[in-house]
Amino acid sequence: MTESVTKHERNLSALIHASTFSKFFIPFGNFIIPLVLWTANKKEYEFVDHNGKQALNFQISILLYSILVGMVSIPFFLGGFLPNIFDFDNIGLVNVHSFNNINFHFDSDDFFGPWMIPVGLLGLAQSALFIINIVYTILATIKTNEGEVFEYPLSIKFIK
Repeated sequence: MTESVTKHERNLSALIHASTFSKFFIPFGNFIIPLVLWTANKKEYEFVDHNGKQALNFQISILLYSILVGMVSIPFFLGGFLPNIFDFDNIGLVNVHSFNNINFHFDSDDFFGPWMIPVGLLGLAQSALFIINIVYTILATIKTNEGEVFEYPLSIKFIK
């Protein structure tokens, strides 16, 4: 595919990858602008078709991973701000804390204790996803502009 790639195809493909940064200025711009550029040119150029799919699949994958990390962090976040949320004595379940002689006790006096450690780790995971998105988008833009085929890591193939 790289032998017959024209300058126009390389520039258009690089623009598709770079346009994912529009999310910093336009809500969902990282999906809308690459989608418009890709659908307008996918039938004419095979290289643009490949790169449009790659860019959109990667952006959808990063969004999915971010949502999953956010969903996992919700109980820990709520446990830090609402320390009695897991106090089952209030709803008549007195023995839930000592089920099978295993005592589950959450110390509600220490706000920065066991609740904030998972929230901090999940925050680091969100930061890592953000950095991965920026680094690999820049790499994809550079490689594509040079006419090379670029495959994003961690990308789920939603669009085939």
